[in-house]
Amino acid sequence: MAKTSVLIIDDNEMNQQLLAYLLAAAGFEVHLAGDAAQAIASMQTLRPRLILMDLQLPGMGGLELTRRIKADPTHQEATIVAVTAYAMKGDEQKALDAGCDGYVAKPIQTASFVSTVSRFMAAKGHPAPRP
Repeated sequence: MAKTSVLIIDDNEMNQQLLAYLLAAAGFEVHLAGDAAQAIASMQTLRPRLILMDLQLPGMGGLELTRRIKADPTHQEATIVAVTAYAMKGDEQKALDAGCDGYVAKPIQTASFVSTVSRFMAAKGHPAPRP
């Protein structure tokens, strides 16, 4: 059985590594991108079921990248979860309005992170992998 593919888009390597560790341990196939350009390039061949989106990316921000991904029929079904320290009042709604399916504020709760993103996936009809 193929693993569920996840693309982590975050310009902070420590954040990438923490999320990658948690998700790989839960049975996901993990791919990384440090900015929107890398994400777009990798999505030419990658069809991630889950995308974890930092909203504060260098160059094109995460909200604009989310809009572009959701506008692409190839990737519309991906579950996009904003994972961001950008946690001001109204920011969660901005992320949802841009097309994110969920929102997790940093610092993340490591004990519940995988179950949280799995709930967002399940809400779209995409079961998460079983380790």
